[in-house]
Amino acid sequence: MISVPSMSMFRFSLFALAGLALSVGFAAAASTRPNMLFLAADDLRADLGCYGHPEAKTPHLDALARRGVVFERAYCQQAVCNPSRASVLTGRRPDTLRVWNLQTHFRETLPDVVTLPQAFKQAGYTSVGLGKLFHNQSGSRRPPFPFSDPPSWSREPRYAEGAHWQDWVVPSDAAGPKAKGGPVQCLDVSDEAYFDGLIAAAAVAALREFAASSEPFFLGVGFWKPHLPFNAPQRYWDLYDRSKLAPPDPAAAPTGAPAIAAHPWQELRGYAGMPQSGPLTPAQIAELRHGYLAAISFLDAQVGRVLAELERSGLAANTVVVFWSDHGFHLGEHDLWAKTSNYELDARVPLIVAAPGVARVGGRVAGLTELIDVYPTLTALAGLAADPTLEGRSLVPQLREPTSPGKPFALSQHPRPAYGAPTHMGYALRDDRFRYVEWRELATGAVVARELYDHRSDPRETVNCAADPVHRAAIAQLAAQLLAVAPAARR
Repeated sequence: MISVPSMSMFRFSLFALAGLALSVGFAAAASTRPNMLFLAADDLRADLGCYGHPEAKTPHLDALARRGVVFERAYCQQAVCNPSRASVLTGRRPDTLRVWNLQTHFRETLPDVVTLPQAFKQAGYTSVGLGKLFHNQSGSRRPPFPFSDPPSWSREPRYAEGAHWQDWVVPSDAAGPKAKGGPVQCLDVSDEAYFDGLIAAAAVAALREFAASSEPFFLGVGFWKPHLPFNAPQRYWDLYDRSKLAPPDPAAAPTGAPAIAAHPWQELRGYAGMPQSGPLTPAQIAELRHGYLAAISFLDAQVGRVLAELERSGLAANTVVVFWSDHGFHLGEHDLWAKTSNYELDARVPLIVAAPGVARVGGRVAGLTELIDVYPTLTALAGLAADPTLEGRSLVPQLREPTSPGKPFALSQHPRPAYGAPTHMGYALRDDRFRYVEWRELATGAVVARELYDHRSDPRETVNCAADPVHRAAIAQLAAQLLAVAPAARR
C-alpha cells in the first residue's frame, strides 16, 4: 500500500474544519444540516464556458459557476472511470485502494472502507444514487460486489448499470441495440430517449420528494455524458457549425515524448466504422469533435433541469452543489483519442462547488486541487466528524477565500498497458509550473522514461524537456517529491 507522508500535514486541518460550516454557513437555521447535491459527469474535460472554452455552449453550468466557486486547476487521480471514481468516493488514491483497472472493486481490497455517500447515510442522511457514480459494470469479469455499491445508499441505485454503447436509440426496436454501434448518433428525439434525460427526470422527482420531507439528503446524480458514444438529440448538434469548429491542437505527440506515454486508442477503435489502426480521416475527426460538444451541451441541459427544480422546490438555500468530472479526454490532440494518459488534457477536470453561506459567490481558485479533496470538503461542510484516514484535504478555506493557497502539487497516474495486466506505471506530479512524469517498471521500480512539460512556456505540452540540462535541478526536486508520495517499492 502506498504511503503519503507529505500529505499528512493536510489532515490536521480536517479536524479544525469539520464543524466550520455549522458555525459560519447555513446560519439561517443552525439546527438544519445542509443537503448535498453531488453531480458527476463522465469523460468531461474542462470544455465549459466558465472555464474559458471558446466553443462550448454550457449556460447552466456557467450559471452554477457564477453562484459558486470554480476550481481552475483540479486533477483526477487516474484518467479512467473505475479508479478515478473509486478514488473520489473513498477519498483515497488508486495505490491505496489497489484499484487501477476497470474490473477490480474497491471493496475487494478495502472491504470496510466508508464511502462518501455512506458517511452521509451513517450520519442520518437519506443517501440516494441515480446514474453512474461508481463505475458501471464492464467486461466479462464480475467482482464479488456490485459496482453500484449498495452499502453506500439508503435505497437501491438506479441507472447505475449497463454499457455505454447500450445508451443508443434504435428507431425500429424499442428494446435498444444488440451490439455496439458507431461512435456518434444524431437523431431528432427527446432528451429522455437517452440515459441522461431519464436520470435528470429521476433527479427532479427525487428533489420533489425531498422537498416534502424534513430529512437531510445526499443526492448523487451521475450523468453518462459526454462519454462515447457521442449521442445527443439533434437540437444539441444544431448548436454548433461543424465547419467552424477548431481542429485538434496540438495534433502531434509531444516532441521527445517516450512511446510509453501514448496508447493505441483502444476505446474509440472498438466502435463501428473506426479504423483498427492508423489515423482518422478529417471528416471523422470533425464529426467526433462536433459530437463531443453536442454531448456536453446535452449534459448541461440535464444539469439545468435538476438545478431548476432545486430552486423551484425551495431547497437551494440549504443545499451544497458540487459538480465534477471523473477525468478529461483527448479529441485528437497529441495524436490520442479518449483517456488513459498522464497528459494535462486527461488529468485536469472541471470542479465547481456552490455552498450557500460559505462559498464566495463567483470565486475562482487558481491553486492546485485534487478530486480526493471532495470527500473531506463535503463532510466538513456538513459538520460530520473528520476521518483522518482520508488522503485529501478540505477545500473549505478556498471556498471562503479563493486566493487561499492550494496544494504544492497534484498526483495522477496510469499503468501501461492502459488495459490488461500492467507492466509499468506512470506517475505524474503537477506543480504550479511543471508536469513531471516518471514511467516505472513495476517489477523493479526502475524509472524507464521521464517527461517534463513547462506550463509557463508550453501550456499545450508540445515538448518533453526532461533532457534539457537547464531543468536538471527542477527534475531532481520533483523526483524527490514524487518518491515521497509514490514510493518505488510499494508492492
